[in-house]
Amino acid sequence: MCHGNSATIFSFDTMLRIGYYQFRPLFGQIKKNLGKVISALKDIEADLIVLPELPFTGYYFADREETRILAEDPDDSSTVHSLKALCKERNLYLVTGFAERKRDKIFNSALLIGPEGLVHTYRKLHLFNEEKNWFDAGDTPLTLQAVRGARIGTMICFDWIFPEVARALAVQGAHIICHPSNLVLNYCQQTMLSRCLENSVFAITANRFGADKRPHGELKFTGKSQIVAPKGVLLHRAAAQREALYTTEIDPQRAEDKNITALNQMMDDRRPEFYGDLV
Repeated sequence: MCHGNSATIFSFDTMLRIGYYQFRPLFGQIKKNLGKVISALKDIEADLIVLPELPFTGYYFADREETRILAEDPDDSSTVHSLKALCKERNLYLVTGFAERKRDKIFNSALLIGPEGLVHTYRKLHLFNEEKNWFDAGDTPLTLQAVRGARIGTMICFDWIFPEVARALAVQGAHIICHPSNLVLNYCQQTMLSRCLENSVFAITANRFGADKRPHGELKFTGKSQIVAPKGVLLHRAAAQREALYTTEIDPQRAEDKNITALNQMMDDRRPEFYGDLV
């Protein structure tokens, strides 16, 4: 496992230690995957850690019924209970993918959990390929949550290809975008540099590696989890097929500098009255 701890990147006063855990979940083995996460983070010193999309169930479901069986209601979940205990013990905030069951609905979700418990649930807005057979489309607005003075927003995996998602969070004032992922295409990691450049935000993309080998087929995942800074600066990228726990210190205030030139400020210079076709 790779443990990275870089030097302080910016010289502001209020620093946050952020990071990700990249690993290889085993399909359907919720308790084993949960145990691996808790073991990896048991000694972590960080403010915010991001886990991949669907890290406890695995990803490549056979059908909606299998998804329903493996999904959990966060309000009555032993997995969430264990994560709450971890966050309380380590004084940590965690953004993790989660197969969420709510009544007759099943969502590909991300949970923000902190020392105080479950803080927020985001449900993936843009379902990728066969996910449309397994999950209901997300119904939660794009909103920000406060983590130790920083404003964080959440998107999940394929949301990356829709620039409106990152922009909507940036317009609200996001400092950091948390991005749990199970990426199978090869474009996202580099594209997130552009998302951070055009919005002047930090982004934590936590991806898995390995493959889900199922009777109905196999999906391979690309790894390369990363942290990107405003201006599109790549701070760190993991290997493609290796477990990695990485943290680094940032100053969230760096994301408040929206200047491109002395006369251009990317939010003030927007002309939304001409963007009507977008909505």
